[in-house]
Amino acid sequence: MTSNRNLVAAAAALNTAIFLVEAISGYEAQSLSLIMDSVHNLSDEMALIFLVLAYVLSHRISQHLVRTANLFNSVGLVAVSVLLLWYAVDRFLNPTPVAGGVAIVVGLFAAAANYGVARLLQRPSRNNAAIRLAYIHNMGDVWVSLAPVVAGLLVTLTGYNIFDPLVAGAIAIWIIGTTLMEVVHSHEELIWPERMDSGEEEDKKAAGS
Repeated sequence: MTSNRNLVAAAAALNTAIFLVEAISGYEAQSLSLIMDSVHNLSDEMALIFLVLAYVLSHRISQHLVRTANLFNSVGLVAVSVLLLWYAVDRFLNPTPVAGGVAIVVGLFAAAANYGVARLLQRPSRNNAAIRLAYIHNMGDVWVSLAPVVAGLLVTLTGYNIFDPLVAGAIAIWIIGTTLMEVVHSHEELIWPERMDSGEEEDKKAAGS
């Protein structure tokens, strides 16, 4: 049986691919909606990397890493989203040509890949609040990643580039709202995350079988 650590590591690797493809494509296509989603995935990526390290390092250090992962997945994500919301307003006032076809194709790829990340995190999320938050975010990311697809379709069909910053702004508002709701709902678990002992014991049993 694959260990929880390996599942989280695989999720981090796949999430890296999503971020890189969206960031590069968004820059080349001048698509703020793709860039917005790539930054969102970068926040998740940093959290997943810290969670992988939390499995490898000592318990005392891992607890600090889990808290750091929570920070990247909540406060940091909200701050970045607010910044990009400001950019979306500026882009709305000063429209830039957007390659709608690129946003459509890359958005579909990101949605499928985010579903894969969520599936990898599903089992480890049962024993850890930080991983559970990452799992919830990536399930939501499946739908959020379809937003650039909508933006690309609207830009392609209408010829109006303002749809891209409009969708990017909507993504930012959605991220801010859902992240704050999740933090309020599970703040005690996130500030004082439970020990990863149950997951580690499961890994030890799996390794011994």
